[in-house]
Amino acid sequence: MRMVDVIRKKRDGQELTKDEIDFFIKGYVEGQIPDYQVSALLMAIFYKGMNDRETADLTFAIRDSGERLDFSNVNGIRVDKHSTGGVGDKTSLVVAPIVASLGVKVAKMSGRGLGHTGGTIDKLEAIPGFNTEIEEKKFIDIVNDIGICIVGQSKELAPADKKLYALRDVTSTVDSLPLIVSSIMGKKLAADDDCIVLDVKSGSGALCKTVEESKKLAKSMVDIGNRAGKAMRALITDMDRPLGNAIGNSLEVIEAVKTLKGEGPKDLEDLCVILATNMLSLAKVGTYDECKLKVKEAIANGSAFDTFVKMVEAQGGDSSFIKDVSKFSVAPYTKEVKADKEGFICQVDTEKYGMASVILGAGRNRKEDNIDYSAGIMLNKKTGDYVYPGDVIATLYTSNESSLAEANNMLLLSTKICKEPPIVRPLVLGIVQ
Repeated sequence: MRMVDVIRKKRDGQELTKDEIDFFIKGYVEGQIPDYQVSALLMAIFYKGMNDRETADLTFAIRDSGERLDFSNVNGIRVDKHSTGGVGDKTSLVVAPIVASLGVKVAKMSGRGLGHTGGTIDKLEAIPGFNTEIEEKKFIDIVNDIGICIVGQSKELAPADKKLYALRDVTSTVDSLPLIVSSIMGKKLAADDDCIVLDVKSGSGALCKTVEESKKLAKSMVDIGNRAGKAMRALITDMDRPLGNAIGNSLEVIEAVKTLKGEGPKDLEDLCVILATNMLSLAKVGTYDECKLKVKEAIANGSAFDTFVKMVEAQGGDSSFIKDVSKFSVAPYTKEVKADKEGFICQVDTEKYGMASVILGAGRNRKEDNIDYSAGIMLNKKTGDYVYPGDVIATLYTSNESSLAEANNMLLLSTKICKEPPIVRPLVLGIVQ
């Protein structure tokens, strides 16, 4: 079998066989197929697409390209939640402790942020001492002991995805449905969870800009998860506005802690309750209404917060920062972004809000970039709020004073103020299962 023939076949719009897909993934991981040939195939897939069977075969080839985790020593049902990425999305820090406090195990591997989207691992590493690299036996021991452990993806897990993603990033082939699906689900299926809830974002700050695109992505991932024997459910959720008020790592940890105590922003708390309820109901803990009641009780009685504290301690973090969030460092430079006219905030470009936080130092454009954990944005006004000239829309935080002017201008240009109030979309735009 020759790679040039595989490229030509897909270039001409034909289906690739399972053997051809396995050949290309195996050869690329082992270094036998060069980047330039894989780049050509990725571009052919970008233009010609893949059918459901091809996408599933590509997903399973990525899953099987390295180690597959064995969670059989975890006592109890294992459930995971994956978000396709957004701005201000700190839900994993809230929903995972809630679910774990109610007896369902969360053995979770998460990623770092890239571009305008934040990453769970970066947020957790804003907690002094928190260790996201834990060997498998200790990882499982922590899950069995307190119900939850969140770590970064190991180098041995789905190595094909790491190589392919790096290549997609520099060949402008990221926005391809089969490549997105196989990347997300290849990693998820390499882990050994029983149930997976997908949070598929939709809107200006999401990978998928329309609800139709989001549903198509969700259906493909749910179908592949079902083929692999997993209980699956996908929620289409709004990302036409940032989630919560905090954008940036330590700022988001603080907001997550407040939400676990029942003191967080309403939109964040509402979505976390919905996601946690779906995770529990998918794990057959009870009816949807029974699970929702349990979730609210876990927040009200403090057990969800206590579980988060235990996880931080088990993973080497300084829990005094969680018990007293005022201990987190405040960025040395701040700036208030002020409205320049009167009216309703009728629309924001959420992706640009995320990029403004990257300019301030809260994210990275390249994987090797360093992060300023104290940098970010606190939103004072959001879509639907009425503002007057001079009202503070947001406060910027950074350790790099020279970044303030650019971030300020980007935020202002990304905020549309109108005379008429907008129709604010619901948090959940659809469910696929």
